[in-house]
Amino acid sequence: MERFARFSWGVLAYNLAVIAWGAFVRATGSGAGCGAHWPMCNGEVVPRAASVETMIELTHRATSGIALVLVVVQLVWALRAFPKGHRTRALAIATMVFMLLEAAVGAALVLLELVADNQSMARAGWIAVHLVNTFLLVASLALTPWSATRPEPAPAGRGGLTGALVLGAILLLTTGVAGAITALGDTLFPAESLASGMAADLSPTAHFLVRLRVIHPVIATAGTVYLLILAGFLASTRHEGSFGPSTRTAAIAVASLAVTQLLAGLVNLWLLAPVWMQLVHLLLADLVWIAFVFLADAASHTSPRGAPPALGAAQVPR
Repeated sequence: MERFARFSWGVLAYNLAVIAWGAFVRATGSGAGCGAHWPMCNGEVVPRAASVETMIELTHRATSGIALVLVVVQLVWALRAFPKGHRTRALAIATMVFMLLEAAVGAALVLLELVADNQSMARAGWIAVHLVNTFLLVASLALTPWSATRPEPAPAGRGGLTGALVLGAILLLTTGVAGAITALGDTLFPAESLASGMAADLSPTAHFLVRLRVIHPVIATAGTVYLLILAGFLASTRHEGSFGPSTRTAAIAVASLAVTQLLAGLVNLWLLAPVWMQLVHLLLADLVWIAFVFLADAASHTSPRGAPPALGAAQVPR
């Protein structure tokens, strides 16, 4: 099981790199590098005299294919190594499902020509779907090795806390969707200066992708404040024995990464969203999400160290 966990952590790390490369494809406008062809590239398996954009897109497809193979290996291994009913098997199956959906969404973006310079509402909608599925994929990828070396937990029956965690997940997903659409707007309508960019955001005649950019910082700030309150509650020494050390550690990680991500967002805004900073911002978003998933899992199950605390309505962060 430890070998499986090490392999699965590696699969997670590799997929985070593939996700970052996918963002690089979008940020460099290379999504149409293979034309409206999938899985072929410009009608060929290996295109000749390929442009830089074609090589960037082709590399993304190749690395995504390797990611699919790794997930298949993980699934087969999990089915052979863990007994029926073990949640690691269910998580490996979920990872396979989300990986196939990820490939289908990526193919749809190419075949529908919702790439490169496309500025349509349809592209924004598909980008939102893509982001949500990517986050669900990352969650299952992270929980698979997390669960492999941990004892099977029992539900803690913390209804109020479950609601608070669900709200946190919704806020993170909403922030991610807004961020993905904002990044698309930054790519298609780059600002010449911070002042001109903010003026365009508030202009009623600007393209809808430009006007939507103002929403992301608001949601991100609200989400960060909420995460800090929730993490502070779960990391409180009053509940250290009730939730267990893994919950406290995950809560501290969530709070630290959330603040770092907010600061990175400000830097990204100040620098007018250069490609390298967009990739850093995306990686931090993935890490915040992973830490939150671990926090939710640890806090939602009974700790072997003690009984769960009683949570009243006044105790649950709102």
